[in-house]
Amino acid sequence: MDTHDQYGARGTVLRLLAAAGAAALTLTVGLVTPLNPAPQQAEADGEKVLTVAVAQSVDSLSPFLAARLVSTSMHRLTYEYLTNYDPKDNHAIPGLATKWEPSADKLTWTYTIRDNSKWSDGKQATAEDAAWTFNTMMTDEGAATANGSFVANFKKVTALSPTKLVIELKKPQATMAALDVPIVPKHVWEKVDDFSKFNNDKSFPVVGNGPFILTGYKADSYVRLKPNKSFWRGAPKFDELVFKYYKDGDAAVAALQKGEVSFVSGLTPAQAAALKGQADVTVNDAPGRRFYALATNPGAQSKDGEKFGDGHASLLDQRVRQALFMAVDRQAVVDKVFQGHAEEGEGYIPPRFSTYYWQPTGGQKITYNPQKAAQLLKDAGYSKNGDGKLVGKNGKPVTYRVLCHATDPQDKAVGKYLQEWWGKLGIGVELDCRDNVSDPWLAGEYDLAFDGWSVNPDPDFVLSIHTCSALPATPKDIGATDNFICDKKFDELYAQQLAEYDPAKRAEIVKKMESRLYDTGYMNVMAYPNAVEAYRTDQIASITKMPEAAGNIYGQDGYWSWWSATPAAASESSDDSSQTGVIIGIVAGVVVLAGLGVFFAMRHRATAEDRE
Repeated sequence: MDTHDQYGARGTVLRLLAAAGAAALTLTVGLVTPLNPAPQQAEADGEKVLTVAVAQSVDSLSPFLAARLVSTSMHRLTYEYLTNYDPKDNHAIPGLATKWEPSADKLTWTYTIRDNSKWSDGKQATAEDAAWTFNTMMTDEGAATANGSFVANFKKVTALSPTKLVIELKKPQATMAALDVPIVPKHVWEKVDDFSKFNNDKSFPVVGNGPFILTGYKADSYVRLKPNKSFWRGAPKFDELVFKYYKDGDAAVAALQKGEVSFVSGLTPAQAAALKGQADVTVNDAPGRRFYALATNPGAQSKDGEKFGDGHASLLDQRVRQALFMAVDRQAVVDKVFQGHAEEGEGYIPPRFSTYYWQPTGGQKITYNPQKAAQLLKDAGYSKNGDGKLVGKNGKPVTYRVLCHATDPQDKAVGKYLQEWWGKLGIGVELDCRDNVSDPWLAGEYDLAFDGWSVNPDPDFVLSIHTCSALPATPKDIGATDNFICDKKFDELYAQQLAEYDPAKRAEIVKKMESRLYDTGYMNVMAYPNAVEAYRTDQIASITKMPEAAGNIYGQDGYWSWWSATPAAASESSDDSSQTGVIIGIVAGVVVLAGLGVFFAMRHRATAEDRE
């Protein structure tokens, strides 16, 4: 599963191989060739081409199905959402809607749809397109696959006119300025027969109304986009934007060094060190919007109550889960694996989102304590045999399968440490590293798994994936769940935060949810990785980060980076002046809803990557 991130485009990091160092990387990286041909030059036939190296496969080009960060990034570029987020501080600003107003009881919301947004086939984008998008998600289970949580509380959606959209709610919903749903053209999508199977990857160009038009795609090779010349905010400055797939991180870095790509993200410490001294390359190392975690299989189940999968029975015991996490040295993960390019993990939401960032109290905090972990296991009824192996209640030695991404050195390095740390407790660890982790994850055929999501300013979505309602309808179906958590107390808190409009009160409820996740031991957040990425300054003169002061370029909560990017040869201004122009243009149209905090949460699981 990626997203899901399941493993959302996570920044990969060499750990145990780090001893090879930046020097060895510099010597070898130039010998590696890209696995996929796609476009190889950042500039072709006189056109300015911005080529972005990505490590994640597209799961779907359908906005109704996509969960992985790379896929949802494409949708942010090609479709407008009702609202967007200011790249400076993440507050809600106009998107397809120019303003939004609630009724006195906050159960009816009226959105004014802009009259200057056109679909790329020339037709006007209207409130009817938005109403059709939401109503389809409300009535078709397949269309609700990716973003169904946003409309679960909707009672009725109506287009009163081309510029008036009305959404009626069953109960208050605090995310009405944070509906992170791509609005699609009704006249195109109403022809789709089965939303659960339609991937939108056969006919190009794809009709959209965002800053770019998707013009070509080849699985595990590339995605091509052209500027939308009629985009209401103004057309992008590059002649083409290409996302090029690299299974191997060193190959992507080599392509950057040769000028074959313009941008690379997810750099390991060794790769970043090697690039920092290179001419015409800028390395961006900023606090990220991801968390890196170890998730337990709590017993896979579907909404109808049927159990499935083969997760280890011992993990149903909270004491066992807490013992395992107590035997993980999170600071060592930060120091030895990320080599300082991360912060130690605790709560579910990274410190970058200060409103919702939570830390355990002194007595609650699970610190690295192997001796106490051993005692917890003993209290739970587990003891070692004569060979020093921890024995389960069935009399067999305990061995856990840990699902990891085959292309992610980060997972493999932490996995080696788990074998060492848990081995001292007598526990065996088998790393199950695969190119595709989705199949065993969805089937519940794992014991623990490396997990990670890219979190957006509003936490609702990333919290929703741990509710009982996110479980699959049956074992044969695909739900929105991250890893089958179904906890009634957590669900009660989730409902409370969703209905709370007071920002401070809502934040406190969200922190209680994080505390609940922490105490139950289903999720061990080990680190908050930095966004470590690099681009060629001889190809990109300026580009917008999010947040502006110290943020990421790839995987933003919006389209600001690629929309604002200025070709080097065409630029006559500095980075600061260019970015200032972007911000001024945004601020001029801002409409802020009082009482509602900043926006949405994250999404999407992938393999060796991020979910958004």
